[in-house]
Amino acid sequence: MRLLLTLVGLAILAGCSSSASVQVDRTFPSVLAKPKPISASILFTEEFSNYIAQPNDKTVIDMGSAQVKVMKNTFTGLFNDVEFITSTDQMTNDNGLIITPSVREVQVSTPSDNYLNVFEVWIKYNLDIEDTEGEPIVSWFMPAYGKTPDAFMASKPKAIEEASVIALRDAGAKLMLDFYRIPAIYGWLKEQQRKEQQRLEESP
Repeated sequence: MRLLLTLVGLAILAGCSSSASVQVDRTFPSVLAKPKPISASILFTEEFSNYIAQPNDKTVIDMGSAQVKVMKNTFTGLFNDVEFITSTDQMTNDNGLIITPSVREVQVSTPSDNYLNVFEVWIKYNLDIEDTEGEPIVSWFMPAYGKTPDAFMASKPKAIEEASVIALRDAGAKLMLDFYRIPAIYGWLKEQQRKEQQRLEESP
């Protein structure tokens, strides 16, 4: 039994030390939420849409298209008038938000790194948010985390893919739950409501 456990442990460590090239390609469910009556333009840069993470010299994760899918689903649940653009020239929104997501860093941890029986993925996002006049509102840092339930579930590439998918779902959930709790966004909304109330009072 001891020999068997030793061999299994060595096999796991060997798998963790090997190279992994991962293509994250999953469908993500639409968000069931009542969007607020706000207009927003979501700017997906070429770098973001085609993002390939290389957290270390043995791991490559192609996650650009997957994170765009997650963001599209989530932002559609946040705003009732949302457009997805690749440059500001395409923008039709003239009274709302402009949001540009980017990836700061991606980190991966394997059983040989963390001495646990799981694979872990951290994705650190940044959302630059401004109004349609180009005035910055906030630069919001949003970390996301995912891990596999068990390292024995699959090969190293499959395990890292699964942890990446869970991290992307975590990003979507955090964005959905926390976006309107951002103090700068809350303040911006209050100011928009004040302006609208003032406009109604001044109209004949």
